[in-house]
Amino acid sequence: MTYLLAGDLGGTKTLLRLVKADSPDRSEFEQLYKSQEYTSLVSIAQKFLAAAQTHLGIEIQIQIACLAIAGAVIDRASYLPNLDWHINADGLQQALKIPHVELINDFAAVGYGIAQLPPADLHTLQTGQERQNAPKAVIGAGTGLGEGLLIHNGTDYQVIPTEGGHTDFAARSIQDFEFVQYLCRQLQIDRISNDRVISGRGIVAMYQYLRDTSNLSENPEIASVVKLWEAQIEKLVDPAALISAMAIAKTDPLSQATMQMFISAYGAEAGNLALKILPYGGLYIAGGIAAKNLPLLTDGTFLAAFNHKGRISDLMGKIPVRVILNPQVGLIGAAAQAARLGFGL
Repeated sequence: MTYLLAGDLGGTKTLLRLVKADSPDRSEFEQLYKSQEYTSLVSIAQKFLAAAQTHLGIEIQIQIACLAIAGAVIDRASYLPNLDWHINADGLQQALKIPHVELINDFAAVGYGIAQLPPADLHTLQTGQERQNAPKAVIGAGTGLGEGLLIHNGTDYQVIPTEGGHTDFAARSIQDFEFVQYLCRQLQIDRISNDRVISGRGIVAMYQYLRDTSNLSENPEIASVVKLWEAQIEKLVDPAALISAMAIAKTDPLSQATMQMFISAYGAEAGNLALKILPYGGLYIAGGIAAKNLPLLTDGTFLAAFNHKGRISDLMGKIPVRVILNPQVGLIGAAAQAARLGFGL
């Protein structure tokens, strides 16, 4: 039996899945690992393969592995900036004894996964006017910010990964300009990228900014978590989840203001991406933050910022905007691409 290994590697978690070559849409075994608890992907993969053999009770021979990486893939290698991992496909082939290992950008994997999702895994924010074979775009905030494109080549969609999440954050108001200055002082840097703002750490940064510059009082529960986060070098606790939960529950005005500022920035950058490709095939919002904060994405703040593009705002309303609810879309896409590679080998 020919097995394939699919993986989705991010700054927070690494998810690995074993599938059969003739049924890549069905998981035979999968495990989730906290990325920051390991020093390399090899150690995670070796642990996973040992657990898979124990679970299935047979010796497993993997022919192809397709691994989605939260970083640029150049010459079959990648560096994960949020983990300080260097990954090399040839090295993985030798260490794991897998004949063929392919590394792809994590948002390329999301692009491959979109076609595999049933309608129930998507939530429509804006219906728009979808056009057949038109370009598609993907954006997703999590540990960082990812962006990708899909272009139809006459037969199928070609996935084009980008590092668009590391473009400059565009301030749109006096508050935004003051926030950028605040963050530059806090981090002692002279440039702020979208990756620093439209991400989990961006939520915390906006909370800190509003805490320090507004008259909104701080909730003691959140304050204790944020102080612990500020004191930690490796950031083992994440206040962003608590902040967003308080905002959804409408129990903390500071958290609500934070998330409104964040969702607006998210919508604006999604709109910026859409302007550059005009994805009338759909703009898809991936990443862990969107699905977990759907009530905040559907209150109008996101679409107001997305569509607010001056003289060409009317164009934006024609673009379908959908939230991907399935958190494993990248893994699904990696498995689909592994099967496609197997077909071509």
